[in-house]
Amino acid sequence: LMTNVAAIQMVSTDTVAENLNIAQKLIAEAVSKNAKFVTLPENFPLMGKQDNDRLAITEAFGNGPLQSFLSKQSKQHQIWLLGGTIPLKSDKPDKVLAASLLYSPKGECAAHYDKIHLFDALVNESNNESYKESNTFEPGNELVVVQTEIGNIGLSVCYDLRFPELYRKMHNDNVQIITAPSAFTATTGEAHWETLLRTRAIENLCYVIASNQGGTHVNERETWGHSMIVDPWGTILASVDKGPGIAIAAVDLDKQGKLRNSFPVLSHMKLA
Repeated sequence: LMTNVAAIQMVSTDTVAENLNIAQKLIAEAVSKNAKFVTLPENFPLMGKQDNDRLAITEAFGNGPLQSFLSKQSKQHQIWLLGGTIPLKSDKPDKVLAASLLYSPKGECAAHYDKIHLFDALVNESNNESYKESNTFEPGNELVVVQTEIGNIGLSVCYDLRFPELYRKMHNDNVQIITAPSAFTATTGEAHWETLLRTRAIENLCYVIASNQGGTHVNERETWGHSMIVDPWGTILASVDKGPGIAIAAVDLDKQGKLRNSFPVLSHMKLA
């Protein structure tokens, strides 16, 4: 079973309409190359000047223009579409959930994952580059693997990539494809991005589809780009450098199954 999948890279601005317009064009381009599963990056609708700018575009789950956009795009093109992350209302008025929503070819939300690990870190002491997602985000607490005809898709977001136990637990649901929409910083991206993605692919014998933000945003923060699709052997099948673009490759579940049988690392686990 082979399926073309696409990781879309964006350099999202502080204008939602502009970002949705760019996303729409890139989705159409991916579909023109026969992609049946398309992923968007973390924070694709908005990379604002301030972290709390996202509060203004927050939606209740199941209702709102961002979710309507994703539903319409998936239905129109009859694809599986992962909406990177959008801000959804949490039970705290001043905090939102970083929600990764997966839409089916019928335009229905088939899965909803709230980012579990929040990025609170001092990345570069010399220029005081620091992040504190917990100021505006409420963490999720539920693992999500969704069964689809193109494979069992495990949902994760950005900083989650540093927590291998999250992906190990996905094997209880026979995960085959891991998604990791991100807005990885240029500093940490240069050091760790490719290594983390290839490692998660290799140790889990999974395909990894990672849509990243890739450029300088209005708040002058720079994201790393290098969106990529990695196969279960750790080979990079497709990638984008910087700026908006699409990485597209085929996911081959038969090949993955044979690899898991001949190289049965997953059945040798002792401590999981």
